Amino acid sequence: MLQHEGIHHVSIIVSDIERAQAFYRDVIGLVEIERPAFDFPGAWYAIGAGGQQLHLIVHEGETKRSGGIDTRDGHFAIRVADFDATIAWLDKCGVPHRNNRNSITGFAQIFIIDPDHNVIELNAAR
Repeated sequence: MLQHEGIHHVSIIVSDIERAQAFYRDVIGLVEIERPAFDFPGAWYAIGAGGQQLHLIVHEGETKRSGGIDTRDGHFAIRVADFDATIAWLDKCGVPHRNNRNSITGFAQIFIIDPDHNVIELNAAR
């Protein structure tokens, strides 16, 4: 049986690296970290203090969504410290969201999409 230590990284596809970098830096607040010199564009970000990472990969494949926020679509989740402050920040940034403070999950959820329609869950303790 495998012995898991945690999730190391999540990779998502983006079409415009500069636009994606601005979103993940300025809206989500992630810090970019060093990335190997691959032969394709992308960016890596640290998430939290546990060593988890988000990898952005520029790719013109057919896996991108075209619709709006779908909470049942594939997504990754980032834990945030304050539900209300996160809602206020997203509103200030003009980022559409769907939220449920009293989710059946036991934690409050906020769903957004990035400029390439990747679904992101931001969740917080209730």
